[in-house]
Amino acid sequence: MVPPCSQYAAAMKGELELVHGTHLDLIQPHEQWEYCTGAAAPPVIGSENYDDHLLTSTQEYWMDNIGEEEDSRDAAAHTSALSLDENNIPPVVAAATIGHGKQSLPSIMSCNYELSLITHLLECAVAISVDNLGEAHRMLLQLSQMASPYGASCAERVVAYFAMAMSSRVMNSWLGICSPLINYKSIHYAFHIFNNVSPLVKFAHFTSNQAILESIHQTDKVVHIVDLDIMQGLQWPALFHILATRQEGPPQVRMTGVGNCMDLLLETGRQLSNFAKRLGIRRGGRGEAVAVHWLRHSLYDAAGPDWKTLRLIQQLSPRVITLVEQDIAHEGTFLDRFVRSLHYYSTVFDSLGAALSFDDPCRHRVEHGLLYREINNILAIGGPVRSGEEKLVSNWSRELGGGGHGGIVQVPMSRNCMAQAQLILNMLPPTHGYSLVQDGGTLRLGWKHTSLYTASAWTCHSFN
Repeated sequence: MVPPCSQYAAAMKGELELVHGTHLDLIQPHEQWEYCTGAAAPPVIGSENYDDHLLTSTQEYWMDNIGEEEDSRDAAAHTSALSLDENNIPPVVAAATIGHGKQSLPSIMSCNYELSLITHLLECAVAISVDNLGEAHRMLLQLSQMASPYGASCAERVVAYFAMAMSSRVMNSWLGICSPLINYKSIHYAFHIFNNVSPLVKFAHFTSNQAILESIHQTDKVVHIVDLDIMQGLQWPALFHILATRQEGPPQVRMTGVGNCMDLLLETGRQLSNFAKRLGIRRGGRGEAVAVHWLRHSLYDAAGPDWKTLRLIQQLSPRVITLVEQDIAHEGTFLDRFVRSLHYYSTVFDSLGAALSFDDPCRHRVEHGLLYREINNILAIGGPVRSGEEKLVSNWSRELGGGGHGGIVQVPMSRNCMAQAQLILNMLPPTHGYSLVQDGGTLRLGWKHTSLYTASAWTCHSFN
């Protein structure tokens, strides 16, 4: 089925339908499929009095987090192993309690240095927000000498990447808005590493697969999956395995992958087609059950303008829509985006730091190849505008939940979806600090007390 938007042109390769469009892209395929088988609340800052709020509540938030990080290091130096105590206090909190908060002189100096970095970064953000670009440029030059993306502390690495993104923002303000060149191979390789070292991507894949499986009836002979950003297609082999073992026999499967690079789309299509053939899954035809999947991120715009994406979903009239989003809003002023993204990505950096050492090349690849690009898109390229088309929707779950979109209604994520997500977290040591919450039919995966990704399912009213 060719998507109804005239912007898209369809091409067939093997048994998959590949959609090539101006605003779409696909991750570079790898040689072997890999898939799984088995902090305090952020500062609340209003729309006015930013200077006072930014330099008080945000600094207090960072002081608490950095102090906890330094205490944890000292305690870890005297403790060979940590586990949950009798009150189920997480290891990081328990470690901060050991020693009654006493810090060595180097730790105090390190903590003060990190707070100084954050203060400089906040002051620079305020200068940019009032178009004091000369002062912002001066402070950014200082920050470039003070903070390194290879630093031992998460705070220093976060400040370094934020300073780089804000430097791009200042340069764009002087020269006019420009879109940076995209090295897709680098992004795709970094995303593949991120999938291996973090549960966030697997959370998106397995909860969505479960929701799609539950929407497929035993009588469905043809299943059509539309992936609005197929990337490497890493999540679909696991779904194919389950469909191939269905008691009623495997259904015919048709897949439409949306992307921008035709060569990469064709390669991913070839790999998925061959994989499906080995499992005895044939290409689908008409009279199909349609499932739409969308993993939204801040790397680039995969599906183009919002109004076209919404029209596409409505005209497909899918039985299920699985939506996974980063739990961060991009609307508002520059300072709005700065505060929200600083808290969000500080948490992501901390979560990586809990799993990988500061000198691990995989950690740097993820931070530089993925996280920095997202930060740069949010702060330097104008937030929602990243492809030249106006982006109207910051949070699709909230948008769809508001009604008025062709009878699209939410389907609560089931207990089986929750179990799939919990299974992923059970594969990690408790010290990694990830948490799972079910909120109003939506699953939220977070680190410590910060929600990072949300997964939800939707359907057209006619199937409800």
